[in-house]
Amino acid sequence: MPPTLGGWAAYGLLASGSAGDGEPLPWEAVEWFTADEYWIGRLVFQRALAAIYLVAFLVAVNQFRALLGSDGMLPIPDYLRRVPFRQAPSLFHWRYSDALFAAVARTGVGLAALTVLGLTDWLPLPAAMLVWLLLWALYLSIVNVGQRWYGFGWESLLLEAGFLAIFLGNSSTGPPLLMLVALRWLLFRLEFGAGLIKLRGDRCWRDLTCLYYHHETQPMPGPLSWYFHHLPRPLHRIEVLANHGTQLLVPFGLFLPQPVSGVCAGIMVVTQLWLVVSGNFAWLNWMAITLGLSVLPDAFWHRLLPIGPGPVAEVADGTPLWWVVLVCAVSAVVLVLSYRPARNLLSSHQAMNASFDSLHLVNTYGAFGSVGRVRYEIAVQGMAQPGPVDEPAWQTYEFKGKPTDRRRWPRQFAPYHLRLDWLMWFAAISPSYAMPWFPRFVERLLRGDAATLRLLHHNPFADRPPVVVRARLYRYRYTTWQERRSGHGCWERELVGDFMRPVTLEDF
Repeated sequence: MPPTLGGWAAYGLLASGSAGDGEPLPWEAVEWFTADEYWIGRLVFQRALAAIYLVAFLVAVNQFRALLGSDGMLPIPDYLRRVPFRQAPSLFHWRYSDALFAAVARTGVGLAALTVLGLTDWLPLPAAMLVWLLLWALYLSIVNVGQRWYGFGWESLLLEAGFLAIFLGNSSTGPPLLMLVALRWLLFRLEFGAGLIKLRGDRCWRDLTCLYYHHETQPMPGPLSWYFHHLPRPLHRIEVLANHGTQLLVPFGLFLPQPVSGVCAGIMVVTQLWLVVSGNFAWLNWMAITLGLSVLPDAFWHRLLPIGPGPVAEVADGTPLWWVVLVCAVSAVVLVLSYRPARNLLSSHQAMNASFDSLHLVNTYGAFGSVGRVRYEIAVQGMAQPGPVDEPAWQTYEFKGKPTDRRRWPRQFAPYHLRLDWLMWFAAISPSYAMPWFPRFVERLLRGDAATLRLLHHNPFADRPPVVVRARLYRYRYTTWQERRSGHGCWERELVGDFMRPVTLEDF
């Protein structure tokens, strides 16, 4: 039966079939269909997923003009002229404007916020499904035109979980067992795929030394990453060994009866929280946590939270035949589409973070198959006057998340995603990741483009744009304990060379 949280019936009264959801089935006909012990788990999953949707749409609202807008670094109109609808389904194939993109993203923010607040729980089942369908379709439309800016595994992860959420039901329907199993299958592929890609990838995962480097070289360190890096090396080896157990062994327990499956999910949640405090990985860790929470039974939540029993009603009162048929059909589609991701898991040439269909319905996942030993960073610098001058005349742009100023301590941004900062990290690894957007980024700095400058932490040319811009490559390392005690900041660096020679607007 549905729970009552803090005196407020978060799941509401169980609606009857007369609410427009169709003719209800007899109790005996749906007893196999519903998972009665996961009312709260479904509620927590739906609210947490809606919160991640909210963050994702806010990122789109705040960043799209500079990255993807008509005057952006990778303009959507240019992409739509090259790529057909069948390859990248998106409502923007019918029409694109910056105003329409903003409207789509803001609509997503609004729908996600209403869902987080629980207001959509009171809607009839078809209307509640429509809300989740719109969230998924709107975000799919953004991801499929997002190009390199949206080429991260957690985009497909959010879309796959968001698609399954359409068929999880509302307060008038019992949690459908088949969809809960599909969520566990998604969590299994996420964790097991990440474990396999490590085992097959960098040798340091096999000799347990990867964390000697990872906290220093990860894309975007957090406020505690410096301290994680300086943990004793034997503890780093234990961390890697624990990671292998969590990703390669524990996922199989998700399909065992309670309490084993709940314990396994709990281990994953704790491990992901450890990753949350050690770095900034957008909403990747939070998605894994959200999926793990859906596995925890109501008995766990009753012990953890002051939750009393909800109103007594028959679940079958809100379980129409069309709903059962639809969920069964979607489950069959997920099963069929799982063939290629499952085969990929078993392949010696395992692909990491790949989508096998343009709707991102069933995907394959993995992260950090290789770990860098050295951290490189690109410093973008401008100068107010042209011509040969002393080095101090160059002033550096500061990014929000990635290291630039050696004394500025890293901040916690996740689950918010700083897309430009992430691509700057990739560009420092290989210039191929910088094409073709990086020259366009520099050109917009020379123009003083307001949308681009809003993506930065500090613009040293607030009065007027620079006349010349260059980019230099540095090797960064964490300071030692002794250097910190001597008054140094978080980082030390040394110049490697030029990443982009000095350019002016006349070069574009």
